[in-house]
Amino acid sequence: MLSFLPKTPHDIKESLRQRFKTRRKELKLTQKELAAKADVSLGSLKRFETTGQISLDSLLKLAFVLECLEDFDEVCEEREEMPESLEEVLK
Repeated sequence: MLSFLPKTPHDIKESLRQRFKTRRKELKLTQKELAAKADVSLGSLKRFETTGQISLDSLLKLAFVLECLEDFDEVCEEREEMPESLEEVLK
């Protein structure tokens, strides 16, 4: 379904939860193995994979082990101003 509504924090949390779980499985890591490699408690990882709840510190540790930490480097980067009119776009 095509939606013109912006994503909510819940939508993004759910998407991250699922993508991290999928990435873990692609790398053929068990939850226990990933938790140990990332120095994150197994309980925290299980909670994240089921509810999306996790501390930022733990999320970044998981991202490092799952080889996607650099994706977080672009969060809140300065953006170019959007043109206000078609005329500005054409310039």
